[in-house]
Amino acid sequence: MIYARMTNEPTNLDQLAQHKPAQITGFEQGKKPLVEKLREIGFAEGDEVEILHRGLIGGSPLCVRLNSSIIALRKIEASQIQIVLHP
Repeated sequence: MIYARMTNEPTNLDQLAQHKPAQITGFEQGKKPLVEKLREIGFAEGDEVEILHRGLIGGSPLCVRLNSSIIALRKIEASQIQIVLHP
């Protein structure tokens, strides 16, 4: 179950509740090729993200607003993106 966090603790994008804007703070270490792909499609520190929709089966894929673009991500991809909620 996904919970809306009430504090500004860092978490990963796959844990963000729908329609809660957040800011990217970094990326998980260890899956360098995946992080490089995420950077290539536009994810970067300081960008604003928001989950608009989750797939029906297992909550994947995720429909994510990245600044003003809409992107579909797998949960494993979203789990590599570190975020904090906007105050």
